[in-house]
Amino acid sequence: MAKPKLFGISGSLRADSCNSKLIREAARLFGDCSFAEADLRFSLYDGDEEATSGVPENVKAVERQIAEADAVVISTTEYNKGPSGVLKNALDWISRCEGNCWAGKPVAVMSAAAGRAGGERAQLILRSFMVPFRPRILQGPEIHVANCSNEFDEQGQLKGEIYVKELGQLMQQLRAEIPG
Repeated sequence: MAKPKLFGISGSLRADSCNSKLIREAARLFGDCSFAEADLRFSLYDGDEEATSGVPENVKAVERQIAEADAVVISTTEYNKGPSGVLKNALDWISRCEGNCWAGKPVAVMSAAAGRAGGERAQLILRSFMVPFRPRILQGPEIHVANCSNEFDEQGQLKGEIYVKELGQLMQQLRAEIPG
């Protein structure tokens, strides 16, 4: 049997992003898999740009990666009590591609933020953003990494035992959702 394909989407563009670290930790705890990360450096969605030039190639590339993945992990930061504009913009652009790459796709959603709630509000809003796409979003355990800049070691691994345990459980549930 081929290795499952896991695709990670971080809602942050920062080089040292806690959310990028979190999707990498998710992949590590998922176990043996082929893992790739999205590059969300898209132009801002503009209907005039789409009408003139179509959906940009970098958006189509991420859409194809989602479609080809067996499962997806998304981690959002929290900016002003919601998901990042980068992530919302990416979802808006991807929705303009032919078909629905998300339909029926197993998806695990998580968050990491500087605040004490770990991005809980942003994660709740992200879940609502995903409804029109009809993926199979796992319901838990919910992962909200609070005070995230202090929760990863020098290798980018989670330090908190409870986070590691619950993220491992979530990844095993995600693996179980993959058909076949």
